[in-house]
Amino acid sequence: MARSAITIKDVAREARVSVATVSRALNGHENVAEGVRQHVLATADRLRYQPHAAARSLSSRRTQTIGVVLPDLHGEFFSELIRGIDQVARARRQHLLVSSYHGHPGEQGEALRAMRGRVDGLLVLSPYLDTPDALVDNLPASLPAVLINAQSPEIGFPVLSIDNHGGAVAMVEHLIAAGHRRIAFIGGPEDNFDARERLRGYRDALRAGAPGVEPWELPGDFDEASGYEAGRRILQSAQRPDAVFAANDMMALGCLYAFSEAGVRVPADIALAGFDDIPLARFVHPTLTTMKVNIAGLGGGAMQMLLEAIEGREPAEPVSRVLVPELIVRASSAASRDDNGH
Repeated sequence: MARSAITIKDVAREARVSVATVSRALNGHENVAEGVRQHVLATADRLRYQPHAAARSLSSRRTQTIGVVLPDLHGEFFSELIRGIDQVARARRQHLLVSSYHGHPGEQGEALRAMRGRVDGLLVLSPYLDTPDALVDNLPASLPAVLINAQSPEIGFPVLSIDNHGGAVAMVEHLIAAGHRRIAFIGGPEDNFDARERLRGYRDALRAGAPGVEPWELPGDFDEASGYEAGRRILQSAQRPDAVFAANDMMALGCLYAFSEAGVRVPADIALAGFDDIPLARFVHPTLTTMKVNIAGLGGGAMQMLLEAIEGREPAEPVSRVLVPELIVRASSAASRDDNGH
């Protein structure tokens, strides 16, 4: 005879708590003592209790699923971001439904519409400058959402973002303090909000810290290939820069490879710096100076904000929270040589 399915009442009886307590513990509610929660979870696991997802959804009107819509899934930045989101989701027994619009802003609406009716809330990374109206049109007002690195909090949803301008200023100030004057900058996509703010920070800091020095700007696309191409263009210049600041680490690593391939030493010949502090930045040679963004913390913080909104604990007005990146000085940005090349 087949064994009957374990019910929530069986878990409550075995754990010696009420059915209501088991329900709160399993659904991640905060009004359960942590010791009790762990005891209930352990009991449920031992009994191999499997909640009936459809019944739970009907009774709570929740799917216990969070939609995550990103411009891309490739690269260490997105891997770290999802890791941070997932850490908070797992702790609160939430599932993730992840979608990408493959770097094409026009496909963002399709990805958002596909989430409707399937999730309790949305996390949306939307760094493109020309999509705020389209974003609002495809985010139903009744569905809680938190935006990551969006252009403006004025679109009516909570925003968690990075101080890109301040981070770029801090990096240029560091390079100038190390004695570098001719500082080239590898930018990101023109329609990307993060890229625009990092470019603005570079220009402002160079103007303030090295008066009379002209900006040296090269195009990039936030990937290794564009960083490599920018590095090759720099090497073809009649006069080389003292330092190169790439708007993200992936481009910095591509540039580093171009320099290495040509026998140009970093930092002895040209200093190099990036932005983000992806895990790989500390394992290349030389180790990469960068602005540390707690990428996993960015994802986890956005997830926490969203869960608060779902539970009705968000502020009356949408909030904008900003994470300040930290300057991480490593081997790639040593002080510049003197006039004798030492």
